Amino acid sequence: MPQESVRTTSGDLFAGKGFDGFLARAFIRGQGLSPALVNKRPVIGIANSWSELSPCNAGLRDLAEAVKRGVIDAGGLPLEFPTISLSEPFVRPSSLYLRNLMAMDVEEMITGSPVDGVVLLGGCDKTVPAQLMGAYSANRPAITVAAGPRPLARWRDRHLTTDDLWSLSDEHRAGLLSDEDLSCVEACLNDGVGTCNVLGTATTMAIIAEVIGMALPGSALLPATSARRRVAAEQTGRQIVWRCRAGIRPSQIVTRAAILNAVRVTTAIGGSTNALLHLAALAGRTGEPLNADALKDALRDGPYIADVRPAGRYHLADLDADGGVPKVIAELGDLLDTDQVTGSDRPWRDVVAELADTPRSGALRRVDEAPAVAGLAVVSGSLAPDGAVVKCSAADKALQTHRGPAVVFDGVEDLHARIDDPGLAVTPDSVLVLRGAGPVGGPGMPEVGAIPIPKALIRAGVRDMVRISDARMSGTSSGTVVLHVCPESAVGGPLALVRDGDIIELDVPAGRIDLLVEAAELDRRRGGLAALDPPARGFALLHHQHVMQASAGCDFDFLTGSARG
Repeated sequence: MPQESVRTTSGDLFAGKGFDGFLARAFIRGQGLSPALVNKRPVIGIANSWSELSPCNAGLRDLAEAVKRGVIDAGGLPLEFPTISLSEPFVRPSSLYLRNLMAMDVEEMITGSPVDGVVLLGGCDKTVPAQLMGAYSANRPAITVAAGPRPLARWRDRHLTTDDLWSLSDEHRAGLLSDEDLSCVEACLNDGVGTCNVLGTATTMAIIAEVIGMALPGSALLPATSARRRVAAEQTGRQIVWRCRAGIRPSQIVTRAAILNAVRVTTAIGGSTNALLHLAALAGRTGEPLNADALKDALRDGPYIADVRPAGRYHLADLDADGGVPKVIAELGDLLDTDQVTGSDRPWRDVVAELADTPRSGALRRVDEAPAVAGLAVVSGSLAPDGAVVKCSAADKALQTHRGPAVVFDGVEDLHARIDDPGLAVTPDSVLVLRGAGPVGGPGMPEVGAIPIPKALIRAGVRDMVRISDARMSGTSSGTVVLHVCPESAVGGPLALVRDGDIIELDVPAGRIDLLVEAAELDRRRGGLAALDPPARGFALLHHQHVMQASAGCDFDFLTGSARG
């Protein structure tokens, strides 16, 4: 309907003197907005990923209203709009499969709409990284508000958090937990809206948004339905008005140093392995890729200081009480570049200098008290030439140096058809291998990498084994699991060449993972590999043709590079 210009627009459209300005004001006032409100500047878009298909994000409508209050109070005009919403437990084949589509949706809605800046409302695992990627590429002033963690649940005499579902499900599968008990767990596991109440992917990404200056300091851990989160949302509304007036864009905030800070904080808290994928994708958007060697360097010798579930003993509320992300930044000190800005547009150095020294619950250790274990590590070798990821903080230390025979599964269906077969030749020393579940083969790297322990071994008391996959796993999962093996099997990576009984050697301290098979034999096997047929049409074909490997964050190759001007 525009008559005067079809170029990319901004909030100035509503102030236009010509026909297009008249048209814009006439239509927006049809929603009951007064002339005084329509004339406010800047115009702030509120990109809301609320959806009834995403229970984690179900509280974002209330947060949007709080953001609007802050925008109006600061003199701006808030206009809310929806985007795609991705729910990790609901979307098939994987929420990562659609992350890039959501990032494109966010980017195009920002650049194609008459807004000067945007507040991004996200929650469940892939929504926050998709929003960060899209907002970076759009490069208009932006800031996020995450949904926040849901309340702790309770079952019998214990607190129940999201990560409990894995062990309880295994016990039920092995006949150690009754159907009635599992039904009780189902009824009370999620006691309200909000994201997983442990250091899973959603909370890890909210923390990362805070670390890189795309969320207000101290906001990541506030409970989903708390008054404090609504206050933070209102403050965020004021802050985006300030960012717009100051002309501060994501490309000025999300620097290489900020991304490396986020990598170091992620390992320090024992955060989700998925976060490394999203950071690699975000780094690719900046034009400075974060490859396996760069990740190894950033993770090397980083202290693991957050004793929080799923890898630790304490809860998110305890880490929040201990000072949250600002206190983590303060504790890491010179290990980070604290000249990088926060969501309040002040350097981290200044923010942490003002922190009070308060008593600690134990959820946040001092660096000199950190255990001799990394939160996360990257390994590479003949089985993963371009790297793979291990969540050391959630793995059995004894298994992080291990040699054993492979038991191979080709895809999720094969895995579930045979994992509990009494005839499966498996022992506690076996290395369980799942392939065909990477970016192309999955497609979209479903969260199936935490291969279940065979129920015969569960009954025998085995609770962890070495498991290797080109898939991902939930940030709420635990175990000695090697993930994101790159290149994946579907594109001819070495994982495609593994056979039952092959010896695999894992040495996390040395950063190695190797397939101990002669090169000549591998060459012989490689000749028998068949290419994966492409999908027939639509987004599936686009994804197949353009998705990059895990080492590049699984972004689309045509979305990488510098932000818009």
